[in-house]
Amino acid sequence: MEEIKIEKSEDRLDPKVFRLGELFCGPGGLAWGATNAKIENPEYKIVHEWANDFDKSTCDTYFRNICKGDESKKSTVICQDVHTLNIENLSQIDALAFGFPCNDFSVVGEQKGFEGKYGPLYSYGIKVLNKFHPYWFLAENVGGLKSANEGKAFEKIKEDMIGAGYKIYPNLYRFEEYGIPQARHRVIIVGIRSDLPFEFKIPSSKQYKMKTCEEAINNPPIEKNSPNNEFTSQSNQVIERLKYIKPGENAFTAQLPEHLKLNVKGAKISQIYKRLDPTKPAYTVTGSGGGGTHIYHWSENRALTNRERARLQTFPDEYIFEGSKESIRKQIGMAVPCEGAKIIFEAILKTFAGIPYESIEANIKE
Repeated sequence: MEEIKIEKSEDRLDPKVFRLGELFCGPGGLAWGATNAKIENPEYKIVHEWANDFDKSTCDTYFRNICKGDESKKSTVICQDVHTLNIENLSQIDALAFGFPCNDFSVVGEQKGFEGKYGPLYSYGIKVLNKFHPYWFLAENVGGLKSANEGKAFEKIKEDMIGAGYKIYPNLYRFEEYGIPQARHRVIIVGIRSDLPFEFKIPSSKQYKMKTCEEAINNPPIEKNSPNNEFTSQSNQVIERLKYIKPGENAFTAQLPEHLKLNVKGAKISQIYKRLDPTKPAYTVTGSGGGGTHIYHWSENRALTNRERARLQTFPDEYIFEGSKESIRKQIGMAVPCEGAKIIFEAILKTFAGIPYESIEANIKE
């Protein structure tokens, strides 16, 4: 293998402050977690340097909340298809985050992996690593990544990350175990540059208490006039159908009258007209909405509002999303839970600061 030239840390910015670049930044779930990460030594922190996404409303959301609408930072949020992004023109970074689009690796759907439209997009993260040699990176994708293309996709991705000069630490995070009020399972790979003497450890979930969806949505109550809190109109038939569906049930497990049953052939997706169970974390929040794929309230005969969905993704109430109601629903569904991201970024900062933290064995073995 050709030797990789790695820019040494002593030639770089003080590694206590990490300038973060992001690809496929979404509305800012990872960025919120990064920029709000705090450890015992306040000198160690992560700051926004640049971010890229192709969707304008998503970029507007990111700029409003992560850049605080600071016009001097407008150019740092690059709204452009990654295929045409000029990586050579990007400013120097010390860390990279990329939640590369996961559609083709999802366990729901055809699982095309590398053969799909979105499969190869991870390679743009590799290009950034090879260009800037940041101290560390965080890459995120769905749990289905491990099995895509009979596991070959995951092996190729890891191989390319190691080939770029990084020690990698993959793990399947079950965010509900970290106090996130949602069953969301994601493969997250932390990489640390191989010339650095740091070893990342998977943060333990033992100190976190399970949080139910009811607690997340109702404590404290959401103000009715809160941004992004518009109700979705339900047809009379949907309202009638929901009356027969108990918490935790869906359209196929509930005892529905014949005229309210769904005439669906093939796979019976469990989230169709599924009510939340108020005693448990929510099921996975997605960007879907049509055909009964909204998330439905446990007692009220309606879908959740976008603000309620954002609560399940642990976005703070002051985090305002831009765009149409449908666009906002998709933004929230594609994001990484803010508080979950914060836990991992704080573990990275502690690693570089030499601060011990409780850890567990990785559940993905190298």
